[in-house]
Amino acid sequence: YKLERRDDLSRPRPGHGDLTGAMKYLGPIRGVLERASARETTVRVAAGAVARQLLSKFGIDVIGYVVELGGIRIEPCQGSLEERLRLRDSSEVYTLDPSKDAEVKALIDECGKEGDTLGGIVEVRVEGLPFGLGTHAQWDLKLDGRLAQAVMAVQAIKGVEIGLGFEAARRRGSQVHDPIVYDESKKQSNTLGFERPTNNAGGLEAGMTNGQPLVIRAAKKPISTLAKKLPSVNLDTKEAEPADYERSDICAVPAASVIVENVVAFEIARALVEKFGNDSLAEMLARFDLFQKMARER
Repeated sequence: YKLERRDDLSRPRPGHGDLTGAMKYLGPIRGVLERASARETTVRVAAGAVARQLLSKFGIDVIGYVVELGGIRIEPCQGSLEERLRLRDSSEVYTLDPSKDAEVKALIDECGKEGDTLGGIVEVRVEGLPFGLGTHAQWDLKLDGRLAQAVMAVQAIKGVEIGLGFEAARRRGSQVHDPIVYDESKKQSNTLGFERPTNNAGGLEAGMTNGQPLVIRAAKKPISTLAKKLPSVNLDTKEAEPADYERSDICAVPAASVIVENVVAFEIARALVEKFGNDSLAEMLARFDLFQKMARER
């Protein structure tokens, strides 16, 4: 079976790369849609899984989950990472509130019967991060910028926010910036004793990790292939016709939480090896411990 033997499409689907790709490369839609497919993200999930193995050696944990689907908001719990994992893994739609599963699944079923699709918002949380991953000095190496680019590069992601995100624009500075307090009893932790009563910054300040949990959210648009075909144009005749229909799901937000989780893990691992070296794990661990010691004595 070869994809190139399949019939080409002539009626581009709104929201996909069909029209833009066909015009850019002056070629068939089929070659664009297959490469633009989110199936490509399986490779990024695999790479992220390896990255998470590395992060675990440094006490860094990553978890992704759904916080909104089709307009239904699911508030993330404020419990430990273990509690979040337990709740997420017991939910069929990867939220932190399994009691919402029935409502969410009913909405997905209803939408499918109508030939429509759904989007949502996923959140990724990274705990155990040290100070100083990333940099303030080079615009292209700021960790928040690199994370935003990596997450936005996931198919169908249309927005990214870190910490308080867009809500920060609606508040005064005194309501946004996280106060700094020192707790000697936490000196041996990854925060080095510098605690924050709030985490509106989402664990990043000036492009660098600040010892607090990293919190990043991504907005995923509804799937662009609809059984309820949208208006389009036949590229051969230029006449108005319904868009073509290819195989499609109704909702891929839970899957997106897994993808974004691993994309974030990969970028964190990149920043980690840049700061602490990558010739060997033993060398990285030694440098990591030395940095923590020097930072505590600063």
